[in-house]
Parts: sequence; C-alpha cells; structure tokens
Amino acid sequence: MIEVIPAIDLIDGKCVRLSQGDYDRCTDYGADPVDMAKMFLDNGLNRIHLVDLDGAKASCPRNLHTLESIARLNGVELEWGGGIKTGQALKDVFNAGTTYAIIGSVAARQPQLMQEWLKEYGGGKLILGADVRNGKVAVSGWMEDTSDTIDDLLNKFIPSGLTQAICTDISKDGMLEGPNEGMYTRLQSEFPTVVFTVSGGISSIHDIERLDSLGLQKVITGKALYENRISLPDLRRYVK
Repeated sequence: MIEVIPAIDLIDGKCVRLSQGDYDRCTDYGADPVDMAKMFLDNGLNRIHLVDLDGAKASCPRNLHTLESIARLNGVELEWGGGIKTGQALKDVFNAGTTYAIIGSVAARQPQLMQEWLKEYGGGKLILGADVRNGKVAVSGWMEDTSDTIDDLLNKFIPSGLTQAICTDISKDGMLEGPNEGMYTRLQSEFPTVVFTVSGGISSIHDIERLDSLGLQKVITGKALYENRISLPDLRRYVK
C-alpha cells in the first residue's frame, strides 16, 4: 500500500504553494503550519514533507523555528528540504527535529560532499531531492538547471548508500494535472534498491489510487489538499 505524505511549503513561516516552482506564482493559504501538521496527525498522516522555500532561495535554512515547533508534536515524522548547503546547516535541521534531510543542490553541485554525508549519516537519514525540468535536474529552489539527469545522480550515490529519493516533475508541480506516472515506474524498475516518492501533479484521490495500483511506494500531496480536491478522510485508507 502506498504511503501518502502531506506537504507544508513555507515562506515567512506561512503555508504556501508555488506553481511550477515559480516564486511569482505563489498562493498563501493563510494557514498556520503547526495547526496544519496537527490536523494531518489527527488523521493518521504521521510523516510530513516540509519545504523551506525561503531557505532554498537563501541557500541556508530560514524557517527552523517552524520546524522546531512542528517537531514537538507527538508522533510526528518529518522530512525537511530547502537551504541545506553546508555541514552546519545539515546539523542544524537535525538538531531542530527533522527525521530526514532532503538534499538537492549539494547532490547536484557537490557530489563528493553528498557522498561524504551519506557515509556519515547513512541512507536511512538522507533523501535525494531530484527536481526535474525537461529531463534535467534543477537546483536552488528550481531557479537553476544543471546538466545532470536523475539517473546520473542515482548512479553516483547508490554506491554510497542512497536508499531514498524524492523526484519532482517541476512541469507538473502545483498544476493539478496528474503525475508523470511513466517517469516513476521507470525509475522504480531500473533502480529497485531505492524507494521513490512521487511528487508533483496530484489532483485527486484517483491519482493516488492509480499510483498505488502501479506499485509505487510513496506520494506527496500538497495543493490538492489545500484546495479541497482531496479530503483527509479520503486518505485514511492509506494510513499505515
């Protein structure tokens, strides 16, 4: 059964969503992140995906106080991405209470450092964040494209112990048009030792049902929840 992970994207300590990674196309939902996390937990969704959009732009974490507040909630399991560019930043997010750290820009720009972190922290704590646009990985809050594909990054880091990856199709993110199923099924087939999380494009419970039927293991949903296209009761069947 697929695991559903609700998303909280943060700017200035508020819940927002971007469309296709564009900071100029930002919707502020006026919700308190801690209250949102409590609501997810009350519905059995214990793992929450947190993205520090300020941190991604600034190249260092900017919403650690929000992370600390959410991490105090009983039973929560957090994955945090955005602004983790140095060893100190990585320590800071773990000290603030995250369970997993999502590494994107460093993996693409400084692969040797990512390999060192994998050896230090292990594949159980670090998640590769591979955000893809036109087949290439984008970094720095999706503002810069690289020459690497996700396959390139996986081949670099699996030998160092990588076991988890979140792959976002930027063209789908926030658009509510359905996920790029083919990309995820191909990755899961070609890299069976890695657990892939589907991210981007989830528009309805039917998308999640379809991904579950395809044997995919994890999926992040954000905008569809905030805009009531998916209800929390819809997701209770996927609570583990």
